[in-house]
Amino acid sequence: MAYFPHTETEVAAMLKTIGVKSLAELFADVPSQLKSVKIPEFVPGSELSFAHSETKINASDEDNFLGGGRYRHFIPAVVPHLAGRSEFYTAYTPYQPEISQGTLTAIYEFQSLICELTGLDIANASLYDGATALAEAVSMAVSATGRKEYVIANPLHPNYSTVLSTCLTPRNILEKKEINAQTAAVIFVLPDFNGLLSDWTAQLQKAKAAGALFIVCADPLLLSVVAPPQADIITGEAQPLGIPQNFGGPALGYLAARKDFLRQMPGRIVGRTADDRGNRPFVLTMQTREQHIRREKATSNICSNQALCALMAVIYMSYMGANGMQTVAKLCKANTDYAKQKLGSIPGFSVEQGEHFREFVLHCPQDARRLKIGIPLDDKRLLLAVTEKTAKEQIDRLVEDLTK
Repeated sequence: MAYFPHTETEVAAMLKTIGVKSLAELFADVPSQLKSVKIPEFVPGSELSFAHSETKINASDEDNFLGGGRYRHFIPAVVPHLAGRSEFYTAYTPYQPEISQGTLTAIYEFQSLICELTGLDIANASLYDGATALAEAVSMAVSATGRKEYVIANPLHPNYSTVLSTCLTPRNILEKKEINAQTAAVIFVLPDFNGLLSDWTAQLQKAKAAGALFIVCADPLLLSVVAPPQADIITGEAQPLGIPQNFGGPALGYLAARKDFLRQMPGRIVGRTADDRGNRPFVLTMQTREQHIRREKATSNICSNQALCALMAVIYMSYMGANGMQTVAKLCKANTDYAKQKLGSIPGFSVEQGEHFREFVLHCPQDARRLKIGIPLDDKRLLLAVTEKTAKEQIDRLVEDLTK
């Protein structure tokens, strides 16, 4: 039964105007197999289940195992519908921020949700992407400690490593292999570039023993199902929160920290106050003034944010809620485990051991680049991504293709 937001009288009037007698006559040319699609009664989280059932009639939802930093997650229809409204979509940078209360409210909600996810005290209004957010986090550590070295504890996305080098090396902030008395920050990736989930506690203890800050680059969906690490700064890429792949951009970097580092935090920070009439206005009073008037002492020269993408993340997190985000994360993990088991059982193929979230490395007997799936890491290894949108039938088809 189709749903229309109109009364029977309104429907009858419209049918009469266009010259048909009934809805059945209006939809007479629609193929019968499409008419048989049954929309279940809505319950929270059911939109994703219905989207899976639509895969059989949606030819554009092809098998896709690409990841490596941008992921094909389910996006509820409400996200583009609300974010695409003209008052949001065409809003300009709030150079006079206190009169842009709608923009500031959305940013404040983004900051609040990021703090809830990370378990930390403060968050900024967002940054360009996960890579630049991590570079800004290292800059914060350098400013807080007075040191100029950082250590990457486990496999980091190579693009992130390049951005770190590009942003930090000209300032003589250098990557080192060992933690020592000159280490400003220890970076731990959760999950790492290969999708592996590993224990962070040993690296935290090493960082604290050396007087360094502990920075975690974490997937925000994963943080919905695991306890946030006891980090000084947590940062990462928020594209999985309702933002499409878009051929690689735009993205959404997030950054949260302990309140001790408020004055080192880059970019915009929206605060909430009260006026003499009892209203609840939002302001930018905590943004570091050095970015504007004493630039030589600034931690960062970033003074903008990804407001529209942050709004999409706010709508996604608000709509999905804690249970919905946890369901997505658990589906990613379950589908990943299924894919590992099935692909690892193919003669000549193997998967790396350990717990993985959404991605894993497949070892291939032939040239991995010729398979044209996932991301080739070299001639024998493929990085494959599996999300909640990956149906088991798609994994089974991949297994069948590789077995031939």
